[in-house]
Amino acid sequence: MRILIAAALLAGAALSHAQTTANAPASAAKKDLVAKVLQLQQAGFENLARSLAERPAAQMMQAAGAALQQVPADKREAAAKSIDADIRKYVEDAVPVLRERALKLAPTVYGSALEEKFSEDELRQLVAWLDSPVNRKFQQTMPELQQNFTQKLVADASPLLDPKIQALQARLRTTLGLPAPAAVAPAGSGPAGARPSAAPAARASAPAARPAAK
Repeated sequence: MRILIAAALLAGAALSHAQTTANAPASAAKKDLVAKVLQLQQAGFENLARSLAERPAAQMMQAAGAALQQVPADKREAAAKSIDADIRKYVEDAVPVLRERALKLAPTVYGSALEEKFSEDELRQLVAWLDSPVNRKFQQTMPELQQNFTQKLVADASPLLDPKIQALQARLRTTLGLPAPAAVAPAGSGPAGARPSAAPAARASAPAARPAAK
């Protein structure tokens, strides 16, 4: 019986110690390591902020490109330029706001989680990896690799997806009661010097987002 009581007391003491350790404030050394991790990840936070700002801009640009088909041909190019300028202005205004909020929020979200889930030794290893030449080279290479991969994936999948997209667009036009889009005349079939009426819409449908700074 005394052995069982002693074992229970030891288990209780161990649990109490574990709870106290978990709830104990992080040491100054640990906080410094967390700050270093956040500093090394700052570019990632900034790129995320830019991506979040550009995502609705790209969606609006795509919707505007479709809507421009309904604009009279003689006004289409001017409307496309105006829409492009407005969306670019939105991105220029939104990116600094999101970047500032991201950098302010990162310590309370990422920092708190790192303090809770990582030991000082683990944080030292993490800092060493993030600050290593190998990781920096990897991070510098990834955007180019992702861009190349995305281009090849789109080119490879387009023949499979384009008919599905066209069929979906046709069904949506039918549901909305919209007329079928006018056929675009082949290049050179119109008067000399004439520009295809779909050109401004094609330009407008391109994303306004600029690549994130590396």
